[in-house]
Amino acid sequence: MFEQYKLPFDSDALEPYIDKLTVETHHGKHHATYTKTFNELAEKAGVSGKSVEDLLSNLDSISDAALRNGLKNNGGGYYNHNLYFSVMAPNAGGTACGELAKKIDETFGSFDAFKEKISNLALTQFGSGWAWLSVAKDGSLVLSQSANQDNPISQGTGNKPIFCIDVWEHAYYLKYKNLRASYIAEYFNVVDWKKVNELYLAAIK
Repeated sequence: MFEQYKLPFDSDALEPYIDKLTVETHHGKHHATYTKTFNELAEKAGVSGKSVEDLLSNLDSISDAALRNGLKNNGGGYYNHNLYFSVMAPNAGGTACGELAKKIDETFGSFDAFKEKISNLALTQFGSGWAWLSVAKDGSLVLSQSANQDNPISQGTGNKPIFCIDVWEHAYYLKYKNLRASYIAEYFNVVDWKKVNELYLAAIK
């Protein structure tokens, strides 16, 4: 069974940047529904024993088009939100640390340059979607954006996501309304860069 990421903090712990109602709605309802539906569809497709990464990388092996699409959307929703919530923490923010900080400077010139680039991807993603920082097979860092619940894995890039920004309206609309740029800017105040660095180190092993 695919398990929903359990928040290690209270729903109001990310205030004032991410409000309590948004956390309760986003994690407790949207993410919970993606997880439940993904498990049901995986069971129906007979692929519940696979990892989510393996399943999303091999969606073409699902012959039923409706089932394949459901697994892509709900499996993506499950995977994307597990990552999104796992890289947030209270009393976080700041800048990247450890080996990731060095790699970001090497790749983008500075943390501020990286932040500007990924924020722009999140801001310009038309409609619902995501902005991503991923690690390619050669260890390089890659920025990208995706629509709906797609991600670099389901897109077949071979890249491993380590950080993301959710720009579905349910991620910010209760607090920020239509001000997506304000949400993106404030989101960086709750990013746990120690966790992102851990994911980076795991991805380059």
